[in-house]
This record gives sequence, structure tokens and C-alpha cells, in this order.
Amino acid sequence: MSLKKLFLRTFAVIAIGSGVLLAPAAQAQASKGQYVTVEPAQPSDTAGKIEVLEFFAYTCPHCSAIEPMVEAWAKTLPANVVLKPVPVAFNASMADLQKLYYSLESLNRLDLHGEVFKAIHGEHKRIYDAKAITDWVAAKGVDRKAFEDVFNSFGVKSKIMRADELAKAYNIEGTPSIAVGGKYVTSPTMTNSYEGTIAQAQKLVEMVNK
Repeated sequence: MSLKKLFLRTFAVIAIGSGVLLAPAAQAQASKGQYVTVEPAQPSDTAGKIEVLEFFAYTCPHCSAIEPMVEAWAKTLPANVVLKPVPVAFNASMADLQKLYYSLESLNRLDLHGEVFKAIHGEHKRIYDAKAITDWVAAKGVDRKAFEDVFNSFGVKSKIMRADELAKAYNIEGTPSIAVGGKYVTSPTMTNSYEGTIAQAQKLVEMVNK
């Protein structure tokens, strides 16, 4: 089975208690090209910078696989380009994982970002709700009270609201997806490989940066 077919059939289904967490596969129409154009084009939230948005979900195995490639690529981007991960929630059950990312960001502990993927997909830990997430973070050496305060803060809630707005504006229906310069979106469903997605995103950066 090709990688493209695998993406189109995969829903990143993970059971949570008695419920099920679903990350919808990208629409088949996305496979017509290497990228799609965003209409209307979206403004950058970072003044004077070209934004590259990495839409991801911690529960998505494809996001886990591509993350090291995204991190390596980010180090090669020019100074006027900024990469911003955007955690996506396709339903309410995924909101706590959005809060996890922004809490780690607020506490300057994004060194644990990759560890979350490892815990879920490599160690099969069920860190999906607030209690399990907090216990896991505390076990990693983060102060429990400080984490809980940030996790439940207005600042984190505001960032989640913006993430949801961005996912809607860019019509994100599957992860991982990479948006460039407010104008283009590419993903493995379109490029047929993780490496192809990074290569296409690089081409889009160069297009926007001309």
C-alpha cells in the first residue's frame, strides 16, 4: 500500500476511556497536487516574519514520524522565517493535549515536546487527560503546581482559541499539515512521503521569500 493511500485510510484512532479520539484523514482532493493555495491568504501573527505553521496532533503517528524532520529543517530556515507548531483538536477530547503543548511552551520546557510523541507512540502511555498529563510532566521534573497553574491559565486558553481559528482558516482536516506564508499548505497526503513534504515546504518558503 502506498503512503498516500495509508494516509487517506488512517484516522489516528486512539481509545480514551469509553470514548474514541479521531483525527480525520485529509480529503482525497488534496492528492491532486503537491500543495493547495489558501483562499483568502492569511496574515502573519509574527510581525516582519514569514510564518511556517506546523499543524500537528500528539496522537497522530504520522506527526510523530515527521517531527524530527521538521525540527532539522527548521534549523535551516532563513532568519526572516519562523516555524510555529500549532496543536490541532478535531474534537473536545483532544483539547488537553493542546493545553499540554502550550503549557510546555509557556514554561520554556519544549525540550519535552518530542518526549510527548515518544511517550504516546513509543511507550504507549495514555497521557490524554489532565490528570495523566500532569502526572507525566511531574515525573519529567516539572513542578506540578507551576504546571497546573499554567495548564489552566487564561493565557493557554487564549492560545488554544487562536490555534482553533488557524486550523479553521487554513481548512486543516488532517495532520501533519504545513502552511507557508499564509498562502500555501502541503502535507504527506499530497506529496506521498514525509521527506517530500519537507522538500515541498522548502520550495514554498522560497516562493514566498522571493
